[in-house]
Amino acid sequence: MRGSATITAMYHYDPNTALEELTEDATLPNPVHVRDMILRKRLGPDKSLELNRQFVEYQKLFGEAQKAGKQILKQLAG
Repeated sequence: MRGSATITAMYHYDPNTALEELTEDATLPNPVHVRDMILRKRLGPDKSLELNRQFVEYQKLFGEAQKAGKQILKQLAG
């Protein structure tokens, strides 16, 4: 049981698992986890810069979607 808890806690470091979740559950990975995935890859300077630019946009849009979702849920809960 302990081994499966470790795997569950570490899923967010595996881009393939995150991509699978996005495809199956439409669950966006937390930007912190995406940043960790980028940092763990050995990327060249050009690819690193490109992914960093994409990440900044992803982080912005993630925050906007989270804010919109929260507003909707507050209205539904109230």
